[in-house]
Amino acid sequence: MKTATHFSAILALQFLFFSFTAHAQEKKSEETSHFFSSNYQMPVFEQDQRAEKIKEILPELEALMAKYAKDNHIPGIAYGIVVDNELVLASSTGLLDVAENIPAQTTSAFRIASMTKSFTAMAILKLRDEGKLLLSDPASKYIPEMSKLHYLTEDAPIIDIENLLTMTAGFPEDNPWGDRQLNESDQMLLNLISEGISFSNAPSLQYEYSNTGYAILGHIISTVSGQPYQEYINENILLPLEMAHTYWEIDNVPENQLALGYRWEDEQWKQEPMLHDGAFGAMGGLITSIEDFSKYVRFHLSAWPPRNGTETGPIERSSLREMQTPQFPRLNTNGDCAIMSGYGFGLGIYQNCNGTKWVSHGGALPGFGSNYRFYPEYGVGIMAFCNLTYTTPWPLAKIEALLYEKGVMEPRKLPVSDILEKRKNQLVMLIQTGNKYLEESILAENFFLDRSKEHRFAEYKAILEQAGEIKNVSPLKPENQLRGSFQLEGENGDVEIFFTLTPEKDPKVQQLDVNFKEK
Repeated sequence: MKTATHFSAILALQFLFFSFTAHAQEKKSEETSHFFSSNYQMPVFEQDQRAEKIKEILPELEALMAKYAKDNHIPGIAYGIVVDNELVLASSTGLLDVAENIPAQTTSAFRIASMTKSFTAMAILKLRDEGKLLLSDPASKYIPEMSKLHYLTEDAPIIDIENLLTMTAGFPEDNPWGDRQLNESDQMLLNLISEGISFSNAPSLQYEYSNTGYAILGHIISTVSGQPYQEYINENILLPLEMAHTYWEIDNVPENQLALGYRWEDEQWKQEPMLHDGAFGAMGGLITSIEDFSKYVRFHLSAWPPRNGTETGPIERSSLREMQTPQFPRLNTNGDCAIMSGYGFGLGIYQNCNGTKWVSHGGALPGFGSNYRFYPEYGVGIMAFCNLTYTTPWPLAKIEALLYEKGVMEPRKLPVSDILEKRKNQLVMLIQTGNKYLEESILAENFFLDRSKEHRFAEYKAILEQAGEIKNVSPLKPENQLRGSFQLEGENGDVEIFFTLTPEKDPKVQQLDVNFKEK
């Protein structure tokens, strides 16, 4: 299953990116409840006009997509943009059936190929969360034939479920061979395993895109759930998300809704054979529409930001965020802005040199190309499907540029926590007056051990003298619940203050940086 994007990464962003990265955590079958803060305020969009601004770009976007389809000989494209829990823009261009001259619509059913993989991954996590399997379980626990594999090396670790999810099982990249296995039987898959799978690497060594690994995950879902993986995903993911117009088998798609696949050859469109569903469907078999798939994108966006409140989806928000956590980050220094990327659970995750994060996956099969990308910090998701072999369905860079140009891509703002605001106000007084009571009550035990009291307050006094009369105290800019910065605005310049608090029950100031910035 060819993907429309390649996964890569950059060393310069590694520290930042690893803040997202954590080894998959095993969840117990009976999770205990935990205490949580009732005062927590989640990040919010200020003066939110994202939906309105997106609706305004429809004419420009339609012109852009029509031109792209024409220039690339694409019969038809359907596309849409989601904001939070709403499909705010959806449109299409061209044809889903060339011979019958049937226009593509936002309700047309396209095969989305490898975009199926995250549904398979979600099913695995649901079974994990229910205590029916562990990600650390050897795959051979559920498929005995896996125990007979011949690994490359004697010290190779045994393939576990997490290896299959993150494409680190050591299997070779298998495009486009894997595409043609879509309608094979379960027995063919088991025979493939029994006869021996060739390895390109030892397991857990590095990422390599594998359709075969996701076909194996599909079989594990069937084994653990006791029903075909298609039925399990239908009942446990599609139905709860009200995706009633998503299918596995082409014969089940209502008449005049199925997009036929084509290739461009000899200056004409030639119809590709339509593949039926089978054992490899878990790696790329789903057929859906923009309107239906938007519900899935909306669900992924609902994982952000972490917050209090009732869980409403097929899996918990924390498990969704786990799916969107990269493993085995890789380096891409092409272009002016380097990008860090990794593969999560059925999803590619990226962060560029500006700190912008996005999650995406492409899909392609003979006759089809698809892609979606969503931006957790912005609450925006975009998607497009087309019916031309192995074709990127959109001019992505131009669409992104349009969204930024129109001011759609503005991140949430984190409110100031109560304790951070309280400590800020106390620090303003402490720095200006040296109040003995505040010194004893808000400074952590390390504070004067790291640097003496005499030197600290002498520095504060000198900086305040440079600044002159303080005219204003700026609002606090929080980095998180326990760290932030603000300014004392003086007649000669600003006093820049950064502080961070301890993890104690009553958080104290453990670090305080005070600097003068001349006007």
